[in-house]
Amino acid sequence: MTNTPNRPAAPALWRESTHPAGQDNDALLAQCELVRGRTSGPGGQHRNRVATEVVLHHTPTGITARAGERRSPEINKKVAVGRLRYTLAVEVRTSIPAGEARTPLWAQRCSKSGRIVCSATHRDHATLIAEALDVIAACKWDTKRAAVRLGCTQTQMVRMLADHPPALAKLNAERAKRGMRPLRA
Repeated sequence: MTNTPNRPAAPALWRESTHPAGQDNDALLAQCELVRGRTSGPGGQHRNRVATEVVLHHTPTGITARAGERRSPEINKKVAVGRLRYTLAVEVRTSIPAGEARTPLWAQRCSKSGRIVCSATHRDHATLIAEALDVIAACKWDTKRAAVRLGCTQTQMVRMLADHPPALAKLNAERAKRGMRPLRA
């Protein structure tokens, strides 16, 4: 396997992402029921007469995401998929085996200095949040241990989670259940 500029060769130690938020659009949509409907609100006659709202129901988890604020059903579908990815990232936990916790995506997005390089607007952001929360959950919500397993700094990991407020809220809710102090970015 040769190195490509976009993704390094994956050593046999690295695990592949099994989180639903990390699936490509086609695979994710294959697991969803898509329903179109009408929405109310501003937009005038076009909005009231055309079914532009998109509702995605992820069958394996029962999680639903919707978008209807745009005039185009195609754009609403893209927005709904993005919302579904983030909801899956926050709400669904997958098991992490002992040993190497990083995926090739995580290794690609984490520099040698421990800095996580991924904008909150990038498609990989939801997948990184999902993988970080999975490793944190495997470490019993101890972010220091999780950061060591992921090869990043604790500060960078918490800041990345804070880019999506529901992710930080989920982390703090789980930590509160265990009597741990809340974290902030």
